[in-house]
Parts: sequence; C-alpha cells; structure tokens
Amino acid sequence: MPSPLINRLIDELDYPLLDKDNFEAFIQSAPYSVLFFTEEPKRFPESKDVAVILPELVKQFPQLSPAVISTDFEKKLQGRYNFNVWPALVFLKDGRYLAGITKVQDWDVYMAEISSILTLEPKRDPGIGIPVVSNPVNSGCGH
Repeated sequence: MPSPLINRLIDELDYPLLDKDNFEAFIQSAPYSVLFFTEEPKRFPESKDVAVILPELVKQFPQLSPAVISTDFEKKLQGRYNFNVWPALVFLKDGRYLAGITKVQDWDVYMAEISSILTLEPKRDPGIGIPVVSNPVNSGCGH
C-alpha cells in the first residue's frame, strides 16, 4: 500500500491485507465484514480520508471485521461487487454481499447507511452472473 495512512491499518491496527490466497477464508470466517478498496491513493486521494474514518466506523460498529484489499486483487473483486467509484467499502454478512458505500461520506451518512446495511439480508454478489427471471406469460403456441 503506497499510503502511510493505509499502511497504518495493516501494520498498527492489524487489519488483514486480503489477496487471492486469503480472501475467501477471511470473508467466510467473519459474521460481518467490511472490505476497504483503496485503488491508488495518488489517483484517488479520498482513500486516505477513508483510511482515517474506517477505524472510527469499526468502533461504532464493533461487529464489523475490517480488511484492506490488496491493490493487485481489487480489479477482480471490483467486478464481483460491481462498483465504479473509488474508494469503496463493501459490506458482507457470512461472506455474502449486503451493500457498498463509495467515496467519502459525511459521518451522519455513514452512521445511517451502515445501520441500515446491517439489517439487510445478504444477496447475490451484484457482479456475478445474470439473474434468472421467470416469465409468467405463457409463451406457448397460443393453445
């Protein structure tokens, strides 16, 4: 991680740095997790702001297990969780998708959004596959 603020999350606060080798094990082991997608802080300086905010969010929502996504693994997961704005926080329950918050938000927005997110039921990862929809209209030959 190129930013001292992001490095602090890993080195001082012991947030795991997730990559292809440890990602699935982490998300399956945490009842609630929040994944921090930083991209390149030089290109997206708001990542440094979120690096300061995230530990405070975890204090407010101690059920969250935070982790930082390795920059070389982020693009693969970006497609899985279907977000287009950096930085991003992705929330999971038992390894399954709840929701995401992108960019820096006001504290009150974080409080309200995360409180709401933690009440959701997990759903299919938004970037995986095409949902199958049954068509209730009879598509027969008109018989």
